[in-house]
Order: sequence, then C-alpha cells, then structure tokens
Amino acid sequence: MDTETFADYILSEPNWVKKMEIVYYLQKRTGIFYDNSVVFKTMLAKQFLDRTNLGLDKNIILTACLLCNCKKTTNAQELSKVKLFAKEGAEYLKKLGFSDRFCKICEGVNRYSYQEEREKESDVLELVDQFGGMLLSRPERVAFKVDEALVLLEYRNLRDKNNRYLEQFKKFVNEMEAVLI
Repeated sequence: MDTETFADYILSEPNWVKKMEIVYYLQKRTGIFYDNSVVFKTMLAKQFLDRTNLGLDKNIILTACLLCNCKKTTNAQELSKVKLFAKEGAEYLKKLGFSDRFCKICEGVNRYSYQEEREKESDVLELVDQFGGMLLSRPERVAFKVDEALVLLEYRNLRDKNNRYLEQFKKFVNEMEAVLI
C-alpha cells in the first residue's frame, strides 16, 4: 500500500491559495522559512506565468516558489548560510517526498550550487526571487523602485548569466508597470 507524502499532498492541490495555507501550517509545525516575502514572490510568479506562454508547469513552479526558500536564514549577514540554504532546502524537500527534479528546480533558485544543466523552472524562480526581493524593504535598505530593480537584475545580478526568460520577464514587468501608472 502506497502512503501519500507531503509532496504528493501539496502537488495534488490545484488551488495556489490553498497551497500557501498548507505551507503556512508546515511552517508552524517545522519552523521552515515562510513569510510575506514568499507570498509576494509567489504572487509575482503567478502573474508572470499567467501573462506569458512559457510552456512550463505552473503547479510545479508555484509550489517550488513557496518552498524553495524553506531553509533560508533570516540573517543575510551569514554569507556561508546564504550560500547553502538552497542546497539544504533541496535536501529537506527530498525527505518530504519531492522528486529529484523538483529538488533540483528549488536548488536552482540561486546559483550557489553548480548545476551543469539548470532546469527551465529554476530560471523563473531566480527571476521572481531576485526581482521580488529587490522590491521589498529590508532592515539594511529600502525597497528599490521597479525600474531600478529591473536594471540591477539585468546588469548586476544576472550579468554574464544565461536566464532564458529574462527578456520575457522584463517585458512583463514593463507591461504591468504601464498598466499601473
């Protein structure tokens, strides 16, 4: 008899808001990292995926967006922890029953772990994680304006890196900003 894993449970939930609730309760039970920044970045990912036709599995990406930072440290000054959280998170997610591919997607949220071939979904996570993070204030800095964050994303964070969805993401951000002005 097969037993359902946490991975099966959350991946089978079609409603992304209910997925957030599931992760909220997981955080309460286990202490994983889950705060408003995760919700914001997941909403950003959903908007991006809803407005583009990337041919990717939205369920996988939104679930990964909710969980890829599960072992993130709240102290950004601990560079060694910052460099390891995605790898530690992927190992943790494996214990919850997620596939090797899903864990690789989550580990690819940043580029601290070398991956010979990055998963396409990791590129989406990277964009929303970095861009979304710049739009939020932190204790050490205020939030960047949208245009500043976009420039920093392209010319600093992703300089000399191949993110296959950067151009679509920039177009999405510019279109969304035009609608809001």
